[in-house]
Amino acid sequence: MATQLQPESAVPAEQWRDKKRYLWLLGLIPPTAVFLAIGLVWASGRVGLDAVAPVWWWIGPLLVYVLLPILDVFFGPDGDNPPDEVMDRLEHDKYYRYCTYAYIPFQILSLVTACYLWSASDLSWLGIEGGLGVVSEIGLAISIGCVAGIGINTAHELGHKKDELERWLSKVTLAQSFYGHFYIEHNRGHHVRVATPEDPASSRMGESLWAFLPRSVWGGLTSSWRLEKARLDRLGKRPWTIHNDVLNAWSMSVVLFGALLAVFGLEIAPYLLIQAAFGFCLLETVNYLEHYGLRRQKTASGRYERCTPEHSWNSDHICTNIFLYHLQRHSDHHANPTRRYQTLRSMDGAPNLPSGYASMITLAYFPPLWRKVMDPRVLAHYDGDITRVNIHPAKRAKVLAKYGAAA
Repeated sequence: MATQLQPESAVPAEQWRDKKRYLWLLGLIPPTAVFLAIGLVWASGRVGLDAVAPVWWWIGPLLVYVLLPILDVFFGPDGDNPPDEVMDRLEHDKYYRYCTYAYIPFQILSLVTACYLWSASDLSWLGIEGGLGVVSEIGLAISIGCVAGIGINTAHELGHKKDELERWLSKVTLAQSFYGHFYIEHNRGHHVRVATPEDPASSRMGESLWAFLPRSVWGGLTSSWRLEKARLDRLGKRPWTIHNDVLNAWSMSVVLFGALLAVFGLEIAPYLLIQAAFGFCLLETVNYLEHYGLRRQKTASGRYERCTPEHSWNSDHICTNIFLYHLQRHSDHHANPTRRYQTLRSMDGAPNLPSGYASMITLAYFPPLWRKVMDPRVLAHYDGDITRVNIHPAKRAKVLAKYGAAA
């Protein structure tokens, strides 16, 4: 199947301007949402809506599961690509990298603020008698988990770059979710094995999200350790060293969590765990969407064919793309991993999801609905040839029988 770029803007290159240039600043809404929640809780108390106030601590899931899907439907897909002539200028415009850098201090400040709120016994200044209730504390933890999960995407953008500062900032961003090994596994594992049965981060047709999650989490962790151990072996070093990028990334989490527990007390520990787990599960859910059922075929030599745009699910819905730094233009990302988000392109021929990631995440939580929507799309992508699909081994016989193929 031939893959081409979608049509570029008809505007001449010298007149072309990035219409999304200042929209990228909207990516700072997630890490600042807790401060908006604080303001809304205070305002609700002032106008006598005390019963509504606790809802605002759930601002993270409200944003991810409600607002973004609605905005994706309202504003629809984008589809505009920059002309080739401006790609180099756009790639080297430092404004765009500063937009990603800015996420990090707000992320850390949100986490520290949440720790204060979890531990505070007197929030009268917010109109709350005593401290937060358990439901509000859990809502706040999940909201901070949304910040952590979207932060992993920020780390993903930074971790692919060659600049040492950006690679270091990637690890810093991953510290909140205790997912520093993602820095190794994603770059040196997933990008090599993507859309193959050997990749823990590539979901298989017939595999539910709930079966995929433990496989991907554990598989990514063990793979990252093997990759880093092999690298150190080549250098004649043992794996138990600070030079091990898995260990030094995890050490950032240990220091961060240790400092927060020392300052705010052990009572915040459950909420630190909740936000970290929710954060990396949000990331893994996105992994589930990105390559579901897609498989690279083996060549006559027994090696897998080169990864092409046909091996990633895409979506060009502009709102989620703004919040995720064009992550939904996933085919171009796999073709050009070091390319900065502002220059990623939408491609014809690449398989497309029916909506943005924000909508599809919710759908993935309900396996029968997910399969009803996605399985026919996987089959259509392969022109009805089920034998070319990456099928969950436990469901292989059932799937092949359903579509009339021999096991």
